[in-house]
Amino acid sequence: MSEGDTNTGMGRGTGPPRAASDIPTDSWLARHAPARTLPYIRLARFDRLIGAWILVFPCWWSLVLASPGLIGWDRLLGHALLFFAGAVVMRGAGCVINDIVDRDIDRRVARTALRPIASGQIGIPAALVFLAVLLALGLWILSSFNRFTMLLAVSSLALVVVYPFMKRITYWPQAWLGLTMTFGALVGFAAERGTLALEAFLLYAGAFFWTLGYDTIYAYADLADDKAAGVKTLSIRLGDRAKPWFTAFYTLAVLMFGAAGYVAGAGWPFWPGLALVYAFLLWQAWAVDLNDPADCMRKFRATRVFGWLLLGALVAGQWAPAR
Repeated sequence: MSEGDTNTGMGRGTGPPRAASDIPTDSWLARHAPARTLPYIRLARFDRLIGAWILVFPCWWSLVLASPGLIGWDRLLGHALLFFAGAVVMRGAGCVINDIVDRDIDRRVARTALRPIASGQIGIPAALVFLAVLLALGLWILSSFNRFTMLLAVSSLALVVVYPFMKRITYWPQAWLGLTMTFGALVGFAAERGTLALEAFLLYAGAFFWTLGYDTIYAYADLADDKAAGVKTLSIRLGDRAKPWFTAFYTLAVLMFGAAGYVAGAGWPFWPGLALVYAFLLWQAWAVDLNDPADCMRKFRATRVFGWLLLGALVAGQWAPAR
């Protein structure tokens, strides 16, 4: 997945402008990176990191959840920085896989038609070499963690590879994405404890339902093009009935997050923080204008705020654990 953008044009020497393209032209990298590197930067979405934030937050949440009293905060901070680096790299690898598989569909969708592979700026052989480099970097970062964490993280690659095909099979590709993008809820816990426990699975379940909500909002930005391209997505299935579904998804997410905090022994500050989290999700669900692609993208990008809110609630609860 990637962050949408409504800027016009592609930047330096990359092709004709298109208002609907999701490729930003005003980022620091677009202005200063060598021209020959720009297609690869854009392929890996290094110029828009919302997907990396979404990928890393479950890792950070689970790191905190696994650490009552936040004992060893310096180790936690080191792990958090490694997870962020890993999220940027592995999200980039996922985007390469996605764009290789979806290149024919991307050419028929206005927002994605000028992506580097779809537009012919990068060929498949070069993309595969770039993918191998990203995966090697990801493995190198993973080598900093215990063996169980490494094996768990590597196993998630099967989810990543299969995800691009889901929109051809089911109207619920967001469910597969929920399993994929939130796998860090297990990996972060394993990095801290060397094993898994019930609270990690509850956190993973909460993150799964959270993904069903925000990624369906994201899908509404492409609703017309997705229908024309013949792909399947939850936005097509739900149509005008989506907002009650968003409420249900987000309510289940908060219930799972609350159960995870309870099992982990989070202290009282966690609960008002969780209430704030729920209020934010309800705002996102009901304030979004599903007929306005630009507003769908704004609400999607606001997902990063949610990530910080839940992280703050977990930190507060674990700083003074109930037991």
